[in-house]
Amino acid sequence: MSPDVESDIRRIYERWHETVRDGDYEGCLALYSDDAILETPLAMSALDGKVDGILRGKAEIRTFFAAGGRKLQANLPRLYRTGVFFTNGKQLTWEYPRSTPAGNQIDLVEMMDIEGGLIVNHRVYWGWFGVNMLLGAGKRPSG
Repeated sequence: MSPDVESDIRRIYERWHETVRDGDYEGCLALYSDDAILETPLAMSALDGKVDGILRGKAEIRTFFAAGGRKLQANLPRLYRTGVFFTNGKQLTWEYPRSTPAGNQIDLVEMMDIEGGLIVNHRVYWGWFGVNMLLGAGKRPSG
């Protein structure tokens, strides 16, 4: 992997987390290509009428960040990740684990395709704890 690609991957890994945690959605949006795709089940609940969970282009992603950020802002400052990520120079992935030093959180895996130093496709995979929260189960697992 070239030093430029390695630098782009690390920048996206660090900046994506920082900007989302801090509510800097324009800063986060700057990490995406103009025609990026973001796939997440959260898009279905954050945007009225968006039933497929796929956001296409910066305009839809911006709307999602604005709507989703307002709903999730209380949980964002405590997002915990281990600091470990995996990349092959074209894809970047990391986990927000369910179990953290401060207790349970929404469990997610972020998977991003990177081209030219920008995110072109971003897929968010939810674990069972997060899915239960999405479905409104309202029950937290014991232990």
